[in-house]
Amino acid sequence: MISLNQSGRPVGDVIAELSAKRDNDVKWREGKTFGLVYDGGPEVHEVAERAAAMYLHENALNTQAFPSLGDIQREVVGWTASLLSGPETASGFMTSGGTESILCGVKAARERGRIERGITEPEMVLTESAHAAFHKAAHLFGIKVHKTKVRDDWTADVDAMANAMTDNTVLLVGSAPQYPQGVIDDIPAIAALAQSADANWNVIWADSFCCSPRCWDEACLGFPGRWGFVDFGRHSQARLLAQGRLGDLHRTKELRKYQTFLFSDWLGGFYASPNMQGTRSGLPMAAAWAVMNHLGVDGYKALVAQTLDNADRIRAGIAEIDGICTLGSGAYQLVALSADPTSDDPVDAFALGDALMKRGWYLDRQGPPDSLHSTVSNSNTGVVDDYLDALRASVDEVRGTTADDRSTVYSTLD
Repeated sequence: MISLNQSGRPVGDVIAELSAKRDNDVKWREGKTFGLVYDGGPEVHEVAERAAAMYLHENALNTQAFPSLGDIQREVVGWTASLLSGPETASGFMTSGGTESILCGVKAARERGRIERGITEPEMVLTESAHAAFHKAAHLFGIKVHKTKVRDDWTADVDAMANAMTDNTVLLVGSAPQYPQGVIDDIPAIAALAQSADANWNVIWADSFCCSPRCWDEACLGFPGRWGFVDFGRHSQARLLAQGRLGDLHRTKELRKYQTFLFSDWLGGFYASPNMQGTRSGLPMAAAWAVMNHLGVDGYKALVAQTLDNADRIRAGIAEIDGICTLGSGAYQLVALSADPTSDDPVDAFALGDALMKRGWYLDRQGPPDSLHSTVSNSNTGVVDDYLDALRASVDEVRGTTADDRSTVYSTLD
């Protein structure tokens, strides 16, 4: 058992020990991680950190006490809805991240199905590429999952999804892009299926503040609704990550109500909760607001352009190395690296990941098939050549070997 010290410790000693604890953490500040942390650069650091310090102690549990947090939430939700071509009636809430956003969206679908359609045994349809948090939501909220296979190009098989639907379907899920291979599901077709059944549909974007179109004139990733790639359907939720802070968006407040929990039969008074948390830190809300204000559309476009250039250079480098390849269409910021089945000497992906880790480069292990995942971002600017050098050296080191550990590590338990 670990016991808390009795008398406390000086501030300097506490901070020094915290600093030492970080010695073995991945070196994200050096651009050696692909995901987990998304680095917008020094000015983004500054504005986020200053806003965070201002709102370190504020609590969004009650926005009557902290009306500034209510303003922040309304503005961030409004900005996001406008980028997704939401109508004037669009409404939503900020959440703590991707998983909570998914939980809230699934809960809203269940509640709408129960109240409007009388469904007592709800079901949802998603592909095997859909984020694992949908399965977590199904477990928590008592929803049956129909999981369908992806097509050979890793995108959702919409026909299989249609065949999996029943009268109890309350939700269909599409990804733009999906996380494992970074490809775009056929969102309009999935939306049409959902509308035909009067079900909700969720569109989830991969986790990076750089989830935006390859160029601002195309309809691809994070802000696609303006060009008709995905818009607010009759009963839809869409989500967009803004510097580590996600939100659930609904077409109307009437639909948003299915996300909330209300309870008045309590001696403590009326209780209303828009998401999984009660007490909510104002820190990340303020930081998201500050970063979005600081960058603006042009700032995001610049970061996205740099991110996509980084990803293109990484894919080009991988293509030149015998024994490995990328999975999927390879158009955006997500790169899945795997053994090349067409090579006479394919390289084991997990052995390669171990060798890269020894050189300080951290990539998630995923599968099947066994592959290494990279969510490329602005964090990797300036070190792409170093990474490709490390990749080539690691391939040479492990060629012909196989890793004993076959586990995958998107998320871990202590």
